[in-house]
Amino acid sequence: MSSAPLSAGDYIAAKCSKCGQETNHTIVAMVEDVPVKVQCNTCNGSHKYRKPAAAKKTAAAKKPATRRTKADPQAAERKEWLELEPSFNSSAAEAYSMDATYKLRALINHPTFGLGQVQELTGTRKMLVLFADGAKILRCA
Repeated sequence: MSSAPLSAGDYIAAKCSKCGQETNHTIVAMVEDVPVKVQCNTCNGSHKYRKPAAAKKTAAAKKPATRRTKADPQAAERKEWLELEPSFNSSAAEAYSMDATYKLRALINHPTFGLGQVQELTGTRKMLVLFADGAKILRCA
């Protein structure tokens, strides 16, 4: 940046109130050594001088958020599925129906999610079923 004092007619970077961006402006009026009124060179809007925003920290300077394994239940569900899958008898799986009743550890065959095992009966007319792509809460009788 040059050390020459600013004066009316000089160019300066400022935040434009009309454009909403930091653009080049021409100084229109000054009080002592401080610009007070500027004109945007992009949209020709005239307004008070607003200093450009300070440089933001780059994304690389911030530490990435670390996920805890507890916050990622899908990884645990996939691991559990891989351990249980060899013991499943897919021919014994019952076709899923919202109106049927199921017991804990029963195998079901869902038309969208495929083979699954009932893990938990979670309240009235709901059950937690473990599928290959994760656990789902399904309706049951």
